[in-house]
Amino acid sequence: MKRARNVVAAATTVTLALALSACASGDTPADDSGETAAEEAPAGDIRVWLVGSDTPEEAREHLKTTFEAENEGSTLTIEEQSWTGLVDKYTTALSGSDSPDLVEIGNTQAPAFTSAGAFLDLTDSYEELGGDDLLPGFVESGSFEGQFYAAPYYSGARVGIYSTEITGDVEVPATWDEYLANIETLASDEVSGLYTPGKDWRNGMVFVWANGGDIATVDDSGTWTGGFSSPESITGLEQLQDVMLNSNHAPADSDETDPQVPFCAGEIGYLTAPSWVRWSIAAAEDAEVPGCLETYGAEDKLSAFAIPGAEEGTYAPVLAGGSNIAIPTNAPNPELARSALEIILSDDYQEILAANGLVPAKVSQAEFMADDAFSQASAAAAAAAQLTPASPLWADVEASGVLEDSFVKLAQGEDVATVAAELDAEIEGTLNG
Repeated sequence: MKRARNVVAAATTVTLALALSACASGDTPADDSGETAAEEAPAGDIRVWLVGSDTPEEAREHLKTTFEAENEGSTLTIEEQSWTGLVDKYTTALSGSDSPDLVEIGNTQAPAFTSAGAFLDLTDSYEELGGDDLLPGFVESGSFEGQFYAAPYYSGARVGIYSTEITGDVEVPATWDEYLANIETLASDEVSGLYTPGKDWRNGMVFVWANGGDIATVDDSGTWTGGFSSPESITGLEQLQDVMLNSNHAPADSDETDPQVPFCAGEIGYLTAPSWVRWSIAAAEDAEVPGCLETYGAEDKLSAFAIPGAEEGTYAPVLAGGSNIAIPTNAPNPELARSALEIILSDDYQEILAANGLVPAKVSQAEFMADDAFSQASAAAAAAAQLTPASPLWADVEASGVLEDSFVKLAQGEDVATVAAELDAEIEGTLNG
């Protein structure tokens, strides 16, 4: 867990549908359940694509050894992928003859692939894989038209990260108003009270949701309406812009990549980021990707909290980070892939994820999360986390860069209402086709 993910959606849903059409039009017949009929796969090597370094080594080893013990004569190879350019790579790989057998996909990317026919239907295995114990928001992102295609893998909600080397005696905020006040207090000529790069809409969304706003809503006819122009959203965006302009030194045109660099330079009061960013900060100074284990990232100084809501004891909604996992329609060994998927969603595997600070795909396994500030903050934040609009066309919105462009305009001081109206029009035009 050395780097924060920077998910870049680089293909449109139309492109996906065209590229993946072969998945649904091959020569292999389908059975009555809608799943591809296949003879039991012979022993062989299956390829599992995991993305980034978030999956701990202990979990990877457990998956490989357990799978190979349960499937005599078969082997499992994990191939790590990068979040950057992932959609483009999957669009090509999953439609070809060299498809992997099991793939991790970002939760906001999953709807584009499920709607394009990229994954095998797992509906008949829903209960066996965990049923109602699975994270409901991630079940939704992995489903399409009532069918279940991509199972939850793990979640990692965004939390407030800080070092007491910077915050000193400033108390952890208990309400949203205290959070805003602390950001202002911590800001100085050298320190961002809240590190807020202009392009970082994912972490910026907490300001909208904390005030009751939303990205977009859909009516019974399936028509989407942008939500950034609502009074609640405008209030949140105005608060965010005030922070960007008066309590922040991050460049207006920068993104959230590698936040450990300014953090380890002592330039950040609060950092909003997925909980796994702690490992980037707490890396050794001489690591391949340097952190600041001996200073700001020291165990007795680095800590976290769930972003508070309006009332004490409540939490502001943050964007849920995390992944789904699925079997490609063109997987060479779908039955062996299903065996690996069952191991990944087993209590033993999910307990390993929980013990390493990730919110597990199975709600029941959250009890095994460590009793430390990061794990507890992540669990609390995950309970209030929000997802992006559940539309197969959402990937098109992300791919267009309109969200990054709009938040950069806020960071540059442009009129909030105008930016919000233009953003809503772009989102509506995309989601409504």
